[in-house]
Amino acid sequence: MPYLTASEISSHLYGEVVKEIERDPTTTAQLDFAIDAAIEEARGYLTAYDTTAIFNATGANRNPILLLYVKDIAVWHYIQLSNPGVEMELRLKRYERATEWLSEVQRGKNNPNLPYPTVAPPNEPNNYIKWGSNIKRNNNF
Repeated sequence: MPYLTASEISSHLYGEVVKEIERDPTTTAQLDFAIDAAIEEARGYLTAYDTTAIFNATGANRNPILLLYVKDIAVWHYIQLSNPGVEMELRLKRYERATEWLSEVQRGKNNPNLPYPTVAPPNEPNNYIKWGSNIKRNNNF
């Protein structure tokens, strides 16, 4: 079972809006594509975590805040096709908040309850390095 299904988007988009965007009431192919794109976008931010375990989780085993933000990202990608009765400004703000939260997780400022990888692959070095410096000073004497 996938991490997020088209029927679970109903918390963010009404079913009639989905049907109108799809133009075919028998399929949700475009919505499924937007969901897959959203999962891949979130996966890109979460490389320090075990993304396979995170996105293979189903039901109550999923992190609720991550699920909420993946839905926001998926809806933003989906409504680019058409936006009948959808407030674009609200959706843009929710998309920006989702990517902001993922960036905070990536930088280590936010620590969600997500699993870390158990073991690094044997013949590959871990190239994850966090580095920075102090703010440049201009001293005048």
